Amino acid sequence: MRRREFIAFVGSIAATWPLAARAQQPSLPVIAFISGRSADASVRVAAAFRDGLNEAGYAEGKNVTVEYHWLAGRYDSLPAVFADLVHRQVAVIATPGSSPAALAAKAATTTIPIVFGVGEDPVRLGLVANLARPGGNATGVNFFVGEVIAKRLRLLHDMVPKAVRVAVLFNPANASNTEIALPIVQEAARAIGVQIQTVNATTIGEIDAVFAGFAGERPDALFVAPDGFFVSRAVQFATLAARDRIPAAYPDPDMATAGGLMSYGTETADMYRQVGVYAARILKGAKPADLPVLQSTKFVLVINLQTARALGIEVPRDLLSIADEVIE
Repeated sequence: MRRREFIAFVGSIAATWPLAARAQQPSLPVIAFISGRSADASVRVAAAFRDGLNEAGYAEGKNVTVEYHWLAGRYDSLPAVFADLVHRQVAVIATPGSSPAALAAKAATTTIPIVFGVGEDPVRLGLVANLARPGGNATGVNFFVGEVIAKRLRLLHDMVPKAVRVAVLFNPANASNTEIALPIVQEAARAIGVQIQTVNATTIGEIDAVFAGFAGERPDALFVAPDGFFVSRAVQFATLAARDRIPAAYPDPDMATAGGLMSYGTETADMYRQVGVYAARILKGAKPADLPVLQSTKFVLVINLQTARALGIEVPRDLLSIADEVIE
């Protein structure tokens, strides 16, 4: 072999080494992250999820791939999403803050590990056998939607004590949340002496239509039930409530930050972080059946004073004294 030909031959082999090395490297494990929210409304909680991964030794893009599926309320797309995930056999499915996604995941697979974050009792939902030893392919965090709903309605009444008629907005596409929340709201309303009017919305247009309907019969206040899609529409809610001068209470602190009057509920970022920790532990070899369901213990009251002033509401000192965050 001539010298020039030999150099070209060696060079061609060297050029293929990086490609061959990459081909031999194992692909990163994939965590499929499914949320009822939209991506632009989830920056804070998505970062908290990644923080949880980091705490347990995983960094997105380095030793794990996170594949985000932002439903933005399109719960009817869940069967197709999970059919694809099961076909590809992803390493872990994470469904923080979405009972519809958790239930769809459980129905789709009995083998791929699932880490959920649900507000309802996961035993009653059929996600786990019991909280201490889940016993199947799912575990996660229970963040007590039912327990905080009654208190949030009372806090709204404390904020607007003259409110007699309260509209309560549900997303019927999130059936499990509605089933839990409605009787709790009804009982709490009777206890504090207010009348409730239930209204429904599953799309952006239907939220607009709900507020348009208030023109004919305006409620004294609005109570927004917990739902990932509703959280993703925080700015829309704040804009419409301000336009129609309706005091409103929301389930998530991001909604008060976006301009809502007040919020009370679980500190969602902490729940997302815990889901991240569990997902990473499973990647390290832990079994969902052996990881007890965690229970959220952080609840936050956020009051937006700027919105209160715009609505002409003087926030009671007692409420301000117990608020975890006051937005000036």
